[in-house]
Amino acid sequence: MKRKTNIIIPALLAALLAGCSGGSTTPGATGTAAPVLAATVGSATSWTSVKWGGGGYVTGLVYHPRNASLLYARTDVGGAYRWDAAASTWIPITDGIGWGGGEGRFHGVESLALDPNNDQLVYMMTGDSVGNDTPGRIYISSDRGNTWTHYDLPFAIGGNDDARAYGERLAVDPQNPTTLMYGSRKSGIWKSTDSGHTWNQVTGFSSKTVLQGPNLYGVGQIIYDTPFVQSQNAAPTQIVWATVASDYAQAAGLASTLYKSTNGGATWAPVAIPSNVAGYDIPHVVRAADGNFYMAFRAHPNTAAGAQAQGAGGPSYLYKFGASNNGTWNQLKFDANVGFAGLSVSGTGPTTRIALGVTGWADSNQLIQLSDNDGLAWHEAEANMPHTGIAADECAGWVEGVAIDPANRDHIMHIHGGGICETTNASSTTPTWSPKVANLEETVTLSLVAAPAGAPYKFINSAGDIGTWAQTDLATRPTRGPMNWWSSGNAADLAWSDPTYIAASGVDNKNGHTVKAFWSGDAGSSWNQFASLPTGAAASQSHVQSIAVTSRNNLVWAPPDSVPSYSTNSGASWTATNLPAFNAVWNGFQRAYRVVADRVNPSKVYAFDSGGAPWSNEPGKVYISYDGGHNFGLSGMWGAQAMAPNAWGDTAMVVNPNAEGDIWVTDGNALYHSVNSGWNWVQVGAFASANGTKGATKVALGKALAGAPYSAAIYVEGTLNGQWGIFHSDDGGATWARFNDDNHQFGDSGVMAGDWNTYGRLYVNGAARGLIYSN
Repeated sequence: MKRKTNIIIPALLAALLAGCSGGSTTPGATGTAAPVLAATVGSATSWTSVKWGGGGYVTGLVYHPRNASLLYARTDVGGAYRWDAAASTWIPITDGIGWGGGEGRFHGVESLALDPNNDQLVYMMTGDSVGNDTPGRIYISSDRGNTWTHYDLPFAIGGNDDARAYGERLAVDPQNPTTLMYGSRKSGIWKSTDSGHTWNQVTGFSSKTVLQGPNLYGVGQIIYDTPFVQSQNAAPTQIVWATVASDYAQAAGLASTLYKSTNGGATWAPVAIPSNVAGYDIPHVVRAADGNFYMAFRAHPNTAAGAQAQGAGGPSYLYKFGASNNGTWNQLKFDANVGFAGLSVSGTGPTTRIALGVTGWADSNQLIQLSDNDGLAWHEAEANMPHTGIAADECAGWVEGVAIDPANRDHIMHIHGGGICETTNASSTTPTWSPKVANLEETVTLSLVAAPAGAPYKFINSAGDIGTWAQTDLATRPTRGPMNWWSSGNAADLAWSDPTYIAASGVDNKNGHTVKAFWSGDAGSSWNQFASLPTGAAASQSHVQSIAVTSRNNLVWAPPDSVPSYSTNSGASWTATNLPAFNAVWNGFQRAYRVVADRVNPSKVYAFDSGGAPWSNEPGKVYISYDGGHNFGLSGMWGAQAMAPNAWGDTAMVVNPNAEGDIWVTDGNALYHSVNSGWNWVQVGAFASANGTKGATKVALGKALAGAPYSAAIYVEGTLNGQWGIFHSDDGGATWARFNDDNHQFGDSGVMAGDWNTYGRLYVNGAARGLIYSN
């Protein structure tokens, strides 16, 4: 039995949504489409980030070369930001047009370039990995990132691949700014002469394309050797430099890791480098105002052994290269153990300031090495120095990028694995460092559970790399978590009638990457570790799992690829349920039951098996338990269900806490509803996969509109009448309105949860944009 909803589309508003102009119309790109409006009330046009502060890897800081007040940050999976100096906050610039459903991969920004002649123009090369050879995109903005146009690229981009914080691969010719050059990971150098719209491989450098491997570093920085900027197009810059990682140099048969062109990039010649750095990578190059180059050299990590560029140790060297002085090399610094990576230079001559990022953990007394005499002497500027607002060790790790403020050499910033740290008194004998992450949110929520109205916290947030937290204040970084260090939260739940009881699972990354689980009996103020784990829990660190709490001390845990188990004593012991083992699991592609406790009658527990993958020949099925999750049977009349098979992350199941047996399920294609504990199901709404986006992937419930005919507001992420978005219904699914807009798409949402205190408040996690809530 299926029920179609009545969608009302007023002609007056049929053209409100404008598309992205001039670019690609590949699936997921925004085009002109009629909005879906309905009798259901309102849409959200204002969204605010829940406070954490950083939390992810910022991979580059880019100042405009002529406007020092203009600063951008790029991240590996969370898009890009522009600094607002007046408000002392970061502005996210990649939430909107072109980043619709399923497009989170384009929030990996591998390189960002600015036109020296026009401080409005921004170029971004985006894509998550070159491992699958999926073409990347270039995004172009003429208003500092407020709006964007994109074009497809003929090569892949590795914004989240290894060595992602090496110097900028994309460069704009200052003398002829319609010309751009890009150093790719797998296929040499590419050039555009029409401002990035079309690209051709620079065969005069190399025509070699390497097909294997996701972690190739390839061609690194492209540097135009000119101090000039002109407002009118002039002859292209003739001298161009390119750094080459040793992996591509070897694969392409290149003679050096440094190359030079004297004819605008048509042909290239190897540049002799010091013999002691032959085969080393060059993470960063800085061209000083006098034409001299500073280059950090670091031994190429042994990727076959699983090492990473970020955080790699030594040996490392820093050299000054007099490009106009017969190619003279002058060694400024050497370390056998630590890695040199981030590099910034201020000034010229004997008082040149050099800031050098030290990465790796072989020497905890080095983090930012500083020289104020062009490398003759060095001193430590951060390790063991005062830190405010952040622990000193939280600024360490993956310091692959450093930036000295062009307008204030005492202001130095560096990136790290959790965001950005800065000092404004670098010349002090004891510089003070603090985080620079206001409104820069790059966490990845893996599980989100909203608390009932009046609970002592808003929700439980289980996130990668930062752990599990009970959030009490949306504007304050949380403090109630079981592992207040580098850890990941995978799943959590609470006792609805007693929300002070919480159970959570995760991974202790700091201490051996071991799976751990905890329970709290006081709303997260204190935690106790489970004495044991159920079968299958320790075998995988995947977040593809779920927990259902029925009452204090009683819970069901569904680990990855495993039969769920239940505990009646907060994890002291476990017993397997009778849910069937999966007929098929796929190595590295996890499958799990999604277990949810009925909030009105917790003796009922529902379990949803999504089929595991789109290629699975097993339909999605819902099971029900009447004894608190100990024993289950198929729901549905005569056990007949045929929901579409899909991946765990493209499906969802929630229950209405205001009505017993009221269940909603998304199977990746459609939305289903049962009001009698799963005995009968109806398909609600016209959600269906179209135009490359899924039909219905997430469903969430929240506080109802006063006087509404249904006791909860419903939110669904998916495709309705061919348009992707987050949709909202106040009348049980009879009518629907789009809830988000084109400026707030977030590249898809990993999780959704409605608030039970405030009507119209929805929590989402975009492509590593942290938790964001609607106002």
